[in-house]
Amino acid sequence: MSNSTAGHLQQDGGHMSNKREAAEVDAEMQPAAKQLRAPQYNFVRYCYRHNPDIQAAPTQVRCVRQEQQRRVEWQARVEQLDSECERQAVQQAVRLFDSSNDKLRKLMLEGMLLKSCFPQLSFISTQVQKLIKIDFISALPEEVALKILGYLDCQSLCSAAAVCRRWQELADDDTVWYHMCEQHIDRKCPKCGWGLPLLHMKRARYIKSDKASASKGESEDAPQSKMRPWKVVYRERFKVESNWRKGIYRIQEFKGHMDGVLSLQLTNKLLLTGSYDSTVAIWDLATGKLVRRLSGHTDGVKALRFDDQKLITGSLDKTIRVWNYVTGACVSTYRGHQDSVLSVDSFRKLIVSGSADKTVKVWHVESRTCYTLRGHTGWVNCVKLHPKSFTCFSGSDDMTIRMWDIRTNTCVRVFHGHVGQVQKVIPLTLGSDLIEDPKDAVVPPDGTAPANDPSIQATNFDDSLPYPTHLLSCSLDNTIKLWNVKTGACIRTQFGHVEGVWDIAADNFRIVSGSHDRSCKVWDLQTGKCMHTFVGNHAPVACVGIGDSEFVSGDELGCVKLYNFDTT
Repeated sequence: MSNSTAGHLQQDGGHMSNKREAAEVDAEMQPAAKQLRAPQYNFVRYCYRHNPDIQAAPTQVRCVRQEQQRRVEWQARVEQLDSECERQAVQQAVRLFDSSNDKLRKLMLEGMLLKSCFPQLSFISTQVQKLIKIDFISALPEEVALKILGYLDCQSLCSAAAVCRRWQELADDDTVWYHMCEQHIDRKCPKCGWGLPLLHMKRARYIKSDKASASKGESEDAPQSKMRPWKVVYRERFKVESNWRKGIYRIQEFKGHMDGVLSLQLTNKLLLTGSYDSTVAIWDLATGKLVRRLSGHTDGVKALRFDDQKLITGSLDKTIRVWNYVTGACVSTYRGHQDSVLSVDSFRKLIVSGSADKTVKVWHVESRTCYTLRGHTGWVNCVKLHPKSFTCFSGSDDMTIRMWDIRTNTCVRVFHGHVGQVQKVIPLTLGSDLIEDPKDAVVPPDGTAPANDPSIQATNFDDSLPYPTHLLSCSLDNTIKLWNVKTGACIRTQFGHVEGVWDIAADNFRIVSGSHDRSCKVWDLQTGKCMHTFVGNHAPVACVGIGDSEFVSGDELGCVKLYNFDTT
């Protein structure tokens, strides 16, 4: 604010008496003036093609060069005209158009279009299509450009990266690919239908080096582990998922049991197998070598459950054993079943078991108490805990599945629908995009309608507990069924095996099944369609397991096969 302006304000209002006060006001106004400075990209005064800020940007060098090349070519065609009068007429028309305001320009263009013939209109259309193409990604602020690229799918993003160097720089940005990984890894994208495996710990995003491993005495400024780009993380998982879909894999065999394999569990680094030969074998997945063999049971090991701290096994000798898998020592033995133990599951200090004595037992390790759940009229072939809802599911030779409340030790619901012995149950929490079969009849073996059976009527579930939404089961009736836990209704039946299904395993994308027909099948969990059938076993497949990039099967001849879809 100038001194004359301050004097003028003093005369009008009488509030500023001297130049010092005017200077103070001027100093106070300067920060506000800086805040009101016009932005760099001024689209009000200039259009995109004539904005000097955009044309001067480093990313626009190629576009400016192309524009200049077109002008040179146009000038050359003008110079090739036959007479000087024609050349001057063209140049004068262009100068007149260039000096006119927006309103006059539109009137001129409208008049020329009205006078143009179809060949000329076609020529105008072709030229306009070339000129109105805008490199909006390079023109927009980087944050906005990255936001736009974040809406693209993988294929479109890779195509965008091939446009130019600037687009490649933005399309390869870690922010974009982090969003892509977040949308696809361990879940199915609702837009493209693709989901990528998690690959726990096998492909950690951190690349560890000897230099990066700092000791306790080193400072916080010591070099840390290098982090891989999210695009690399996405690419390797995309490759594994593509191999799952195309059926590209390599087989690794584990031979060490003297009799049939009854149970197995697959972890990130280890494979554990239980056999009729009364032993448990622990294998290293990386080398394929036998790490340790656990002996102690006096009959076949029908069930096993492994976590980072302990290994629990159930045997045909009617006992349950807890092992230290590192040393191979048996920590404790649980006796209580009157017949073979066919299934075990655990969570922290809780163990559940199913037996051929038709009961389910709940073992509380800390309190040293055991509760017996009765209700099945046949062998209990499988038990599965769902700790978050304090429930347990059991499948039996009586062709039913029961849902138990382990807080009250009562049966909550009975699922009817199988016409053969139920061999495996898996509780799942799934979305609403599952494909259901409305024609799938849920008729109990006695022929009564499901609505007349109180066991599958709506139960007063505790809304505060996160119950599983669905239940997956397999049976010796050759089928795999998907159930709605809340209603108790069977919503889908999957046919494909020609003999009984002994075991199933599932993750967020797939179901793997092993059957008495000596085959394994991989199913799409969302649609229920069979993706691949794997034959080659010389005996019925008794057990299966699934990982992010592989699945494993064990047969009654003692052969264990691992199908690895990570072929890199």
